[in-house]
Amino acid sequence: MAKSQQTFNKIEKEKKRLKKREEKKKKKVERKASNSDSPEFAYVDQYGNLTDTPPDPDQKVEVDAESIEIGVPKKEDMPEEDPQREGKVSFFDHSKGFGFILDTQTQEKYFVHISGTLEDIDENDKVSFELERGMKGMNAVKVKKI
Repeated sequence: MAKSQQTFNKIEKEKKRLKKREEKKKKKVERKASNSDSPEFAYVDQYGNLTDTPPDPDQKVEVDAESIEIGVPKKEDMPEEDPQREGKVSFFDHSKGFGFILDTQTQEKYFVHISGTLEDIDENDKVSFELERGMKGMNAVKVKKI
């Protein structure tokens, strides 16, 4: 006679699976019973925070739908920036041919390559430059001493 294919371990695992399923059903029924008594609402106050109390109608602000702008403003609407910037050379390595310029207005550092300079520059020189988008960010080009 052949042995049964079901081992003790398989039977125990099946029992655990069924027990877990029953517990899940019980929890689901309990949740439904407790939620049916009082429905929960979430409100948003004037600061955008979630709260359980309704907002005060006196603090409601009327917004004109025509004044809402959706999207990014067009380039022609934006004020034109001066492409010429001024800065100070914070680091420059002549052997490798690159360095960094610290913008005096925004305090941002921009990469500069020797091919983007109009004249020789050294560290701590005051320079004027223009920005150009490079592969890894903005690069300083047309760099010359002031």
